[in-house]
Amino acid sequence: MTDDFEPEMDLAEQIFVLLCEQPEGCSEYQLIQQLKARHSTHIPNLPLLDKLVLFRTHFLVFNALYRLRDQLWGENRHTLQISPLCVQLQPYVPGTSGVVENDPLREYYLDMTNLRDTDEGEVERLLASFWSRMRGDHLDERSDAWDPEQKQAALELFELDREDASLTLHTIKRRYRQLVSIHHPDRGGSTTRIQSINLAMEILQRYYH
Repeated sequence: MTDDFEPEMDLAEQIFVLLCEQPEGCSEYQLIQQLKARHSTHIPNLPLLDKLVLFRTHFLVFNALYRLRDQLWGENRHTLQISPLCVQLQPYVPGTSGVVENDPLREYYLDMTNLRDTDEGEVERLLASFWSRMRGDHLDERSDAWDPEQKQAALELFELDREDASLTLHTIKRRYRQLVSIHHPDRGGSTTRIQSINLAMEILQRYYH
């Protein structure tokens, strides 16, 4: 049984505790699930299916990660690897792993006005851009090679645990039908979201039979 976080701890402190407990690192999705399991009050305690909830949760976590990275580097304690697939504390090495100046991602996530000013339409565009990259549209030819990043992104969209050894194509298809029912445009959903769900299903069918 895990202990709940103290309310006075800020999100960066909570994330630091979790990363210290798993030196091998974890994905952003796993980090979010662990924060929810410890009842963090700093992120929405809601399913990630709603695009605005997904964006807000992601933004708050990455804001905390960049703040934590700056703090740990300034104290000569650790460096921090930050990516959706792997968040990991690493040893502090002077002169080689400092905070990158003019890092556009850092500047974006540390500016809270980007959280406040990003509306539903912009989130749709961000999602479409993300899935375009997952699909390989940025390449001259679409690649059908297996890509663990594609698989992880698809599982996260479906809110399925990649560590679940019992996960089957039957379970994935059942989840797919649920999501299509929830997000179908005839029921107030968006075409972009349905396209994302369809692409995620296409990707997962490569890995599960």
